[in-house]
Amino acid sequence: MSAQNNPRQKRSLANPQHHPRQNDLLAALPDEDYQCLTSNLEWVDLKLGDCLGESGKTMHYVYFPLDCIVSLLCVMEDGNSTEIAVVGNEGIVGISLFMGGETTPSRAIVQSSGSAYRLRGGQIKEEFYRAGILQRLLLRYTQALITQMAQTAVCNRHHSLDQQLCRWLLLSLDRLQTSELVMTQELIANMLGVRREGVTASAGKLQKAGLITYHRGHITILDRPGLEARVCECYEVVKKEYDRLLDYQLPD
Repeated sequence: MSAQNNPRQKRSLANPQHHPRQNDLLAALPDEDYQCLTSNLEWVDLKLGDCLGESGKTMHYVYFPLDCIVSLLCVMEDGNSTEIAVVGNEGIVGISLFMGGETTPSRAIVQSSGSAYRLRGGQIKEEFYRAGILQRLLLRYTQALITQMAQTAVCNRHHSLDQQLCRWLLLSLDRLQTSELVMTQELIANMLGVRREGVTASAGKLQKAGLITYHRGHITILDRPGLEARVCECYEVVKKEYDRLLDYQLPD
């Protein structure tokens, strides 16, 4: 289901439970720059599986996630896909709009339901081309996102499925305010580009070790330090780069 033009998902800015500054990029803006955006932001309720951007098609909006996770997938001609990055409240979905590419070969799918604020493509371009604080924030975020994509490619090639699953779980946890993920093993397999049986076996090992519980599409993290001890170096590389680039203490 596409969320780009679904009128049932469009809401006003004034939402008592959600605020734009729950997104780290929007929270980092000085008040003057922030006020330039707020009147044009629209709150949207995003469900698991909603498509925010399709491969090869121009997006009409950028999305600032608040408490949802969006998966960026590389789609093959035969329909198979593999996750190349995840976006949560640290970032923005739709970088092709302000980076000048207009379209991208990746697909943006809601991995964990929640909410976001969206802004029309023309408006994000206008603000970006002012070459102010927002542009600098978005460029730093884009560099961090590229690092995540590159490290994901390395991880998928050189590390075990057990390590990849730990990385995926930790990256998801970093973008949520809960220790529970709603995700079937089949969907995780699609994200990682592997067979479902492999995910079942890896998840079973983590559950047997007391690190997670899994029941009917609900994954609960019981021991985060235990996951961090098992994960490959890729998780820490990505986390450090995000922390370094997105501390938001920009010089004048």
